[in-house]
Amino acid sequence: MAAFYSGIHLKLKSSQTPWEDKLKLARFAWVSSQCLLPNKEQVLLDWCTHALTRRYNQKVEFSQNVLEGLWFYLDDLLHSRKLHSLLKQGKTISLRLNMAQLLLDRLQECARVGPKNMVSVSTILSVCQGLLSSPVLSSVFTTQYELIVDLLVKLCTLACRELQQPLLTEPLMTESITRQDEVMTECLQPQPTSDLDSSQIELIIETSPDQPALDANTSPPRPMENIRSANLFEVLLQVLSCYLSVQRQQANPNRVFTMVTNQLIQPLILLRHLLTSGEFATSHTHLGLRQQLSRDIRIKIDAILQLALFPSEHLTSYTEELLPSKIDSGKRGPRGAKGTVKPVSAILSKLSALGYCELPLHYAVKSNTLSLLYKLFLESYAKKRGSEEAHRMLCFYFLTRLVPALEVCLDGQSPSPANADQPVSVSPGQTSPPLSLCSPESWSLALLALESLLSQSLSADIYNVAADKIRHEEVQLRFYRALAQTLFNQVQPSIPAWYRCLKMLLCLNHLILEPDLDQLLSSAWVNSECIEARVQRARQLMVCSLLQTYTKLRQLPHLFSELLSVICQPALDDLRPLLLSESVSASLRTCLLDTPASQSLEICSLVLESIKRCILPGLVREAENMEIDGGGNDKVENREIKVDLERDDASMKLFSLSHMLHVVLFSLKTLDTASPLTIVRQSQGLMEVMQQVAMELLHLLSTEKKAGQTNIRLAKRTPGKGKKNLVPKESETASEFKVGALWEQKTQEAALLLRYTWVEVDTLFSIHCSKYRSLQTAPASQTEDGAPVLTQIKSLLSGEVVPACLLPSRRPMSCLLLKLLTLQQMKKALLDTSLLSEPSTAALLNTAAQFILAKSELEASLDGEQVWDGQIASVNANSNHVAHWHLVTSNLPLIVPYLSGEDVGCVADKLVNSLLNRQTNGGKARPTVCLTVSLISSQLLQSPVLAELPSLFSATMCSLTQWIVSVLKAAHVAKACPTLLKFQEKGFGANTSESDASQPPMSTHREAIVQDILASSKTGEAFVLLTAAQSKELVDILQILTNLNPDGMNSEDLSSIFLLLLFMLASTSSQLDQMAVDPAGSGDDALFLLKLLKIMTCLLEGRNFQSVLKLIHGGTLLQASVSSLLWQSSNGRFQATSSSDWLDFIKAVQSFIRSLVQLIINRNRSVRLNLEQFVSYLTSKEMAKVQIVASSSAVADKPGASISSVHILLASLTSFSQAMTSALGRSKPMDQTLTQMLTRMTASLGPAVESVLQPQTVSQSVIQPACILGQAFMVDVVTVMLHCELSSHSVEDENKQNDTQLALSHMTLYRGFCHQILKEISCAHRPLDFLVSSLHFLSAFYKAVEKTREERDEEQGKEKAEKELNELYMQILQNVHRLLTASWLSENDVCELEPAVQELLRHLVEKSTTGRFNLLLLMIREGLVTGKLRAGNYREVLSAAIITKLVSCCQLPEPCAKALWLIAPQIISAMVFLVKSSTQDASLTLPFTVPTVTSMTSLLRQGEGLISNPHHVTLVLGALQLLPLDHLTPSVYQAAFLAVHEALFAIIQCHPQVILNAAPSFLNVFYRLVASIMQEGRQRGDSDTEGDVYLQCSRLIERMYSHIAATAESFTKLSAFMVAQYVTELQKVTLRPDVKLHLTEGIYRILDLCGEQDIKFLVAGLQMGVRVVFNELYTSYTHYHKAQRQGEEKYTV
Repeated sequence: MAAFYSGIHLKLKSSQTPWEDKLKLARFAWVSSQCLLPNKEQVLLDWCTHALTRRYNQKVEFSQNVLEGLWFYLDDLLHSRKLHSLLKQGKTISLRLNMAQLLLDRLQECARVGPKNMVSVSTILSVCQGLLSSPVLSSVFTTQYELIVDLLVKLCTLACRELQQPLLTEPLMTESITRQDEVMTECLQPQPTSDLDSSQIELIIETSPDQPALDANTSPPRPMENIRSANLFEVLLQVLSCYLSVQRQQANPNRVFTMVTNQLIQPLILLRHLLTSGEFATSHTHLGLRQQLSRDIRIKIDAILQLALFPSEHLTSYTEELLPSKIDSGKRGPRGAKGTVKPVSAILSKLSALGYCELPLHYAVKSNTLSLLYKLFLESYAKKRGSEEAHRMLCFYFLTRLVPALEVCLDGQSPSPANADQPVSVSPGQTSPPLSLCSPESWSLALLALESLLSQSLSADIYNVAADKIRHEEVQLRFYRALAQTLFNQVQPSIPAWYRCLKMLLCLNHLILEPDLDQLLSSAWVNSECIEARVQRARQLMVCSLLQTYTKLRQLPHLFSELLSVICQPALDDLRPLLLSESVSASLRTCLLDTPASQSLEICSLVLESIKRCILPGLVREAENMEIDGGGNDKVENREIKVDLERDDASMKLFSLSHMLHVVLFSLKTLDTASPLTIVRQSQGLMEVMQQVAMELLHLLSTEKKAGQTNIRLAKRTPGKGKKNLVPKESETASEFKVGALWEQKTQEAALLLRYTWVEVDTLFSIHCSKYRSLQTAPASQTEDGAPVLTQIKSLLSGEVVPACLLPSRRPMSCLLLKLLTLQQMKKALLDTSLLSEPSTAALLNTAAQFILAKSELEASLDGEQVWDGQIASVNANSNHVAHWHLVTSNLPLIVPYLSGEDVGCVADKLVNSLLNRQTNGGKARPTVCLTVSLISSQLLQSPVLAELPSLFSATMCSLTQWIVSVLKAAHVAKACPTLLKFQEKGFGANTSESDASQPPMSTHREAIVQDILASSKTGEAFVLLTAAQSKELVDILQILTNLNPDGMNSEDLSSIFLLLLFMLASTSSQLDQMAVDPAGSGDDALFLLKLLKIMTCLLEGRNFQSVLKLIHGGTLLQASVSSLLWQSSNGRFQATSSSDWLDFIKAVQSFIRSLVQLIINRNRSVRLNLEQFVSYLTSKEMAKVQIVASSSAVADKPGASISSVHILLASLTSFSQAMTSALGRSKPMDQTLTQMLTRMTASLGPAVESVLQPQTVSQSVIQPACILGQAFMVDVVTVMLHCELSSHSVEDENKQNDTQLALSHMTLYRGFCHQILKEISCAHRPLDFLVSSLHFLSAFYKAVEKTREERDEEQGKEKAEKELNELYMQILQNVHRLLTASWLSENDVCELEPAVQELLRHLVEKSTTGRFNLLLLMIREGLVTGKLRAGNYREVLSAAIITKLVSCCQLPEPCAKALWLIAPQIISAMVFLVKSSTQDASLTLPFTVPTVTSMTSLLRQGEGLISNPHHVTLVLGALQLLPLDHLTPSVYQAAFLAVHEALFAIIQCHPQVILNAAPSFLNVFYRLVASIMQEGRQRGDSDTEGDVYLQCSRLIERMYSHIAATAESFTKLSAFMVAQYVTELQKVTLRPDVKLHLTEGIYRILDLCGEQDIKFLVAGLQMGVRVVFNELYTSYTHYHKAQRQGEEKYTV
């Protein structure tokens, strides 16, 4: 042993031994258990590090391969399990201190030299990782703060270099991988020797018996997994964590601040920017940089910067540098050496310095970092203890230093006198050159950073308007105004952040933007031309915020006054964007509802006044100037062009104002009888002015038209001098349209829009307000020409108002407005009953309806689908088709009665065509606010309006029928198909012409079709062979049929479509070549038949389906349908019988049979005859052959066809039996008939099931048909069999005279199924449908066993049956308990199983004995143990809680009920302890805590009047107090909230006696709900995607407030306390409007309980800010709720 020790030690130290051999010896010594070197690990580590140190100090020379081998060897040592186990045992192992500097030098080489001629970077990083993985080894870095800082700097530099060079052909992290793969093999295994001499050592060096010899020129081996683990960013994260712990241990914060600002801040912020920015996202894939890893690194960087730059010790330094002396006077301490002199200047100088990143990245890094620094500053100092206002001002002054750092000039504004002479200091030679912010890119970065700064200021609430004005000379207001002025001086309308910055300033204080309101409206609203979606979104949000702000200020007329002045200014360009987009209009409508009526009318008056004062005079004056102007031809032409341009501008402004007036008037609350007289008079005057303006505009247009025609005639008579040829007539007409076309079009649209708005509003006012006098002529027959309404319609149709020959393609909006005006006049005519009796009225209404319909427009086909946002101002040639279709469909009840059959057919064709196009195109994604023709058609199809229009409904049915027939006609017809020819004949349908007397009667026609279909179903011949495309087209048509209401179909339509569908079921098939090529495509056939059967099932429910049964008997229809399906199955149409479509198809077959059988039974006509026919068919010999799965060679060729046939047959048998079973008990004759049928069905089902359960040999392979059909299906079939037998025997028991013993014919089969189910249900993962089916079977089987036990005669037989029942009872309970504890069941699976489990438990306990029930209670008691929860077996405890909940809801025998409620207090106490324990683990909230609380709630609800001790109910309140409601995902929060709310609701509803003594505890729990919904329901910006969750919770809070108010005797004394809690929480957040609405309505109910003393107490006791919130709440309560309540009480007896 001594020779062995001395030999290896001497060889390692000897200069004669080659370095390659030394390395092999060292590796052998490390892995060999025979080598017993004293302190071997330390010796080998020292040897390796010493060798590396000497090599880099140039004291020894060896090859590059040896150098790499030494590094690999050191890496292996540091990552070895042996070393780490020794360190854990406390063994002292250390590294040389110079090892840290050695690694730092190598990392410096990696960053500077690159991958050539150096050790692999991954190896160096892996060594660092190994060092830092152990606190003992990492001490080489952590003992000196400067070393760990240097290491972090080096790694950050390396990471930044890697991120910024994604296109390198050999990235740092992937170099030398191939070579390392070659040399990284497992270490040498030692020889099993005891003593080794010198020669043996040489032998070890030369070769090894267990491993191949190592080449001297290759590096030592290295495990591959260590290479992958040595990832740069993982090591960086480890170093960041290590550094953060070291930084926290530093006692001198100044040293940390200096070290971070001097060395760390620049590489850290650059690295953070590169990780955050998407600029290098594509390069991260080759780095393996996961998103979570990147996020973790950024979190560590933020923590380092926050702790180093903004510690609490530096608050004084920041205060001294930032705050002016007069603000901070008396609060400063003596400036000592310990404080950092100017921390802000030091930080900003480092940010502004150049050299730490590429110049193009510099500004982006700086702008992103400034917002980060402000965030960290706010988190550190905004909420510090002490003067809150001083800390807010400190944050503000920090903001004033950050904004100039963005190089955004504030026009010389210096809000801080103390810092006015303190520019950002920069080190000499490092001053950043002034960056030009004129380029969009740099402005974009600046505005993004500025938006972030302003948003954080708003969220931190650092701007107190009152305090700023009273105590700080409006320093914040002046700063923000200067910032706003800069934004207006450097307008950037193409950048979304520019609008968001303005929105933030508006939210801070509207007075910031008030001086520049006109400029804001002009730049950000009226004249903003960028149409990019993101910009439009930001602009609209800013405008909506502006409207909401001035609505709250009750200054909306002032805002519109400024807006009108901006609009009336000369336009900057020819075209302006749409002033009121859809979102802005919606916001304006909401704002106007909250605006007093007088102000809304004032806005309308301002608009009309602007039109009269600024627009109309210009149009009229320009027209007059054109008439009187003289001079030369060139001068006249120039004058005309100038006037036309001015007119274009004026007309566009006119249209914008008209549209604004339209939106405002259509958003007003209408006048009613209760409206004040002053408002009525103001409205009357407004309508008069509006009428006058509209008439002036129409008069101007007519005058201009006459003048234009006169000028054309004069020009034709008197040609100009010097002109040789006359201009042709066509050119004159075109020129006439071109010159002045725009202004005429816009003026005409504005006039018609004003006229339409005036007519609608005037009519509405006159209908609802008796004090209002309509300006339209009274509808009486007092004039000689007839009623004025008819005169108006004639004038609109004849073109007296505007030319009636307008083409929709040229002036679409004018055409639409004319139709709206005509429609309005039609409505007025229909309201006058005396007018409808006149003969001329009907003809005129027909003409008007045809004008509105515009058949030629509907028939026009368009390329692509048009989109319309619903705004009348956005109607143009690209959206006219959608707007017109919307007008037609939304007024169908008015116009359809006056349309001809041909016109109605045109509407139906348009409806069907658009729906088919929608399905063909796949419903392209559109914005939610946009309308398309197909979307409108879909909404019409799903609305009840279509069914109320019989003519249109019938025309739609005929259109769909013709579509189906056309597809069938285009398909391949295998042979002559007379049925299809009859479908094609004219006259098949409801609304066909009956003028041709030569045609046979329709009844005869349909009877012939029925006979053809029946003949086809018997032979199985397919007349029509469909391709895949044709099947898809038919599926689309069937989808439309699915949405139609069958009750809207008349008898003829229903008969026609049903016969056509039955023909498709019986006589269509897929083409044989397609089935041969793609047998898996048979799933498409199943989908086609699925749709078909669903529609046929739906049609069965139609009220006119009796007409079909007059043509074909119910039994015949059943037989034909099933026969057709079996024929198609036997022909191999269905191959993929395991797909979801096939299973849905089987369910559709069952649903069709059940519905038809129930219809036959409900009609009670020839029930026996129809059912007997179908039973005979199902039990015939032909069907018995189908039951044999593989008895013939033909079947063996098509095993799939055989399986599908059996599946269809079993589905038909079970659904038929289910329908008859559900109909038992109606009458004795009916029961006798159905019982006979059920007996025959059960006799047929038994052999069928047994044959399926037997394995069959097909083509020398064994198949199990039951497995192919599915376990769940087979269990359902057997369950139906069992139900049929039980139901039959129940009916027989009622009718029998003598007691006979119940004997089930297939009891052996049932027992075998029960045994197998109990064996499989909880042993392993099972499909959910199988579990549900198994639970249903167990319920039925237990009921059968229980019933057979009751009817045993002999005593011994009863005892045996009782024992058997007890065993079955216990087995079922144990298996259900095990099932609910299964780990493979998710929470949703358990919820879906609960109804089936409850049904099973109901059967178990409804006739249970006390002994059996005690077993159940014992199982519950053993399950509700806290120890199991602490041991991690929460599912076992949850199972007991769920069973408790389900049992408590069952109807129990009286002894069992007494036993349950006797131990219910103990169960509740156990559950309370379980909830308290589980709340300590947040991960158990959804899977365990919420279901347990739900179980407690069920006990409380069911225990009303049974739980005598209120103490146990109070215990539940204590558990609810601990349920977590914070920091949860929306789904978990909703579940927890609902559980707590339902528990409170059960207590207040079922245990009111508890509330008398436990009201404070109850309110404490309820207050947690209120506070949590206020936190979760606060405004979160524009990315709130979970709004519905919190809206539902707010509704529940409102409901609970109502219940509390209804229990006034318990809460009257605490009502003021509840209000104080509410307003205190409300003062902290800004709620979403919809959430606030429900919460406000709820707290109003509590304010109803508050007396006058309570209100005085609240006003006196609340703090200042909370008092303001309460005053606002109480004012709204008095104004809205209290007045309404008093009004209701006035009329309450």
